[in-house]
Amino acid sequence: MKTLKTILLSFLLIISSLLFAQNEAGNNYDQKYLRLEFEVDPAIKYIKGVITFYFEITNNTSTMSFDMGTGINTDSVLYEGNKLQSTKNNDILTVQLPNELSSGTYDSLSIYYQGVPESDGFGSFTVSTHNNTPVMWTLSEPYGAKDWWVCKQSLNDKPDSIDIFITHPKQYKAASNGVLISEIPAGENIITHWKHRHAIAAYLIAIAVTDYETYSHFAHLENGDSVEVLNYIYPESVSYVKGQTAVTPEIIEFFSNIFIDYPFKNEKYGHAQFGWGGGMEHQTMSFMGSFGFGIIAHELAHQWFGDYITCASWHDIWLNEGFATYCEGLCYENGLGDQNWKSWLAEKIDYVTSVSGGSVYVNDISDENSIFDGRLSYAKGAMVLHLIRGQIGDSAFFAAIKNYLNDPKLRQAYAYTKDLQNHFEQSSGKDLSNLFNDWIYGQGYPTYQLSWGQTSDNMFYIEIEQKQSHSSVGFFELNLPIKLSGEGKDTLINLNNLENNQEFIMKLDFKLDKITFDPDLWIISRPAKIFHYKDVSESDKLILAPNPVRDELLVRTNLSDSIIKVSIFNINGKKIKEYDSIENPQKFTLDLKELKQGIFFLSIDTKSEKIVKKFIKE
Repeated sequence: MKTLKTILLSFLLIISSLLFAQNEAGNNYDQKYLRLEFEVDPAIKYIKGVITFYFEITNNTSTMSFDMGTGINTDSVLYEGNKLQSTKNNDILTVQLPNELSSGTYDSLSIYYQGVPESDGFGSFTVSTHNNTPVMWTLSEPYGAKDWWVCKQSLNDKPDSIDIFITHPKQYKAASNGVLISEIPAGENIITHWKHRHAIAAYLIAIAVTDYETYSHFAHLENGDSVEVLNYIYPESVSYVKGQTAVTPEIIEFFSNIFIDYPFKNEKYGHAQFGWGGGMEHQTMSFMGSFGFGIIAHELAHQWFGDYITCASWHDIWLNEGFATYCEGLCYENGLGDQNWKSWLAEKIDYVTSVSGGSVYVNDISDENSIFDGRLSYAKGAMVLHLIRGQIGDSAFFAAIKNYLNDPKLRQAYAYTKDLQNHFEQSSGKDLSNLFNDWIYGQGYPTYQLSWGQTSDNMFYIEIEQKQSHSSVGFFELNLPIKLSGEGKDTLINLNNLENNQEFIMKLDFKLDKITFDPDLWIISRPAKIFHYKDVSESDKLILAPNPVRDELLVRTNLSDSIIKVSIFNINGKKIKEYDSIENPQKFTLDLKELKQGIFFLSIDTKSEKIVKKFIKE
């Protein structure tokens, strides 16, 4: 049930999103195809371009609007060979059409522009050098596409395909999305043509130009298809980087096996070296500042999670970054890469729980640091996926992800968190509302204290206390894995922890030496405190009659302290009933008519001890 606080917060987030969305253009048309023509020189921070939009009108309109940054300006807008009037206000270019276009109309127009692009965010359009050689590159995520080309930057409208033509000095090569079609000399320049025939978001379109050397690796999918891995690398780095990128085909094959085939297998995958410190998952060609195993796996995973299916809002960026981060871990789990799987998990859990608050869902999408918060969008997003996997099981988890990637409404389009939740619920048959509310929209994590003991005839008792690091979550309801060890034996049990100070009792066939909380690191929590009660007993202090019992159970006790609580547990350790008030603690009767047949445990708590005894219901 939603609290008033939750409802008000949701309302404020919606209002915030709507206000922020007013700075984005184009709510009356859908993009279908883009022809992008750029003229650049990596030695000069300047761009000249022509963007031709092919579109379908979705609402009758006599104007169209586009995103355009402050550093660039239009030369002209052409429609059917005629110039149109346009105005620019707050990074929005509004074009006045010669007449109203009705909904369903397919048409096109071209925008000619030039200028000195700004380099907002992570460096929308950057001119630099490597080894004293000029280099230019773009990185548009999240809001930087408009800084260097006139676009529709919205996350809700991908053009179905694009062609990119880059005119640049002939001593250089140009890297971009899709398939390299041609490199045609034009005087002192070369016109490089890239063609991409998949839907693509504006922020994933990119170009880079310098004196690249190129080489290829090839991945081989199970159905016999080959995928080229085309690398554009600085000449001074080739001998070193070539050895690092050689692992890419193996990772492509691995992800294709556990998810779906590489989504752009009919074109390519590739890397282009650039001067930024990290990596950026530009569709079909990631731009790379380094080439360690983790970053190669991360950017490659984005081709499925972020590119093929893109987060529908920056609030939901964890659908991109959480998945890509978890895919790094999946590589380590399956013997790829250079890290130990459990060490990787422990490191991520420590990072997530190093601060008490913060939600995976991004509340303030005007702040790029909030969107790309390494602890929340990346690490916690990844570990929430791991937690979900632990709660629903491997079969349901990986089936849900395949269904998510194959969903005709989502593939080559956009997804919200709710879309992923629906697939996990359909695959597992479980309602995961509480889990998503707690772990995606809520803040913090639990810390556990476990108190346990065992009777002389091996009945095991455990009480679980949970504390939350942040007030936004009242209780984290989870199945908790507990390892029980003793007499050379061990077993793993999962306790469905639904309330604080919950008790479980069960019969074991061995004497315990110790218990271990979450031995395989499925739960996002601080290390649990574990206490061993040595005074759990079964003795003449507690007499049950008749046993087996049919309707009423007579309980006689000989206790030094008054009774605090009387509980009944089933053979699986689940509490069936609890009695808080006992008028005569030395002798009382329990009505068990509604109890089904089976083996049960009666537990009596006093201030100084706990007594447990087994009985059978006929």
